[in-house]
Amino acid sequence: MPIAENFPEGLKPIGKINHSDGEHFHWIWGPGKSDGEASKNEDVKKAYAARGEEQVPLGVSGTMIAVDWDSCVADGACIEACPVQVFQWYRTEKDIPAEKCNGETFEGTGNSVKDERRDHTDKADPIREHDCIWCMACVSVCPPQAIKVDQANVEAHENASL
Repeated sequence: MPIAENFPEGLKPIGKINHSDGEHFHWIWGPGKSDGEASKNEDVKKAYAARGEEQVPLGVSGTMIAVDWDSCVADGACIEACPVQVFQWYRTEKDIPAEKCNGETFEGTGNSVKDERRDHTDKADPIREHDCIWCMACVSVCPPQAIKVDQANVEAHENASL
């Protein structure tokens, strides 16, 4: 299920993920959806079961570089395609459930190699959203079309608040 063309319309910030530089962060937009591609993917369902974690609606991580975590199946194509390493597998830096990322600070030291995710519960997080060069490589390779890159969303990022 592709990320909405009109993202972030109809959504609101439900949290944020901080970058350790103290300057940058990105919003988590919600509400999440329970019928995203990840909820139907067998590899994702098995990974959640193996961890003993419940698969819950998560929302969209990022604003200008937005990753719908409910659709992300941890394929890693975006991580491999990005020439400036905007993304990291968030669980390779902090092995916590995705719903607990709200308010967390990340160094940006997580793995940024396609096949180095912890498992299929991991999500590509745009921790270095601020470094994007707008090449759209991630958008063109994402199998479930879970990524939207839109410079026009800078205003939505700046005007958002919890």
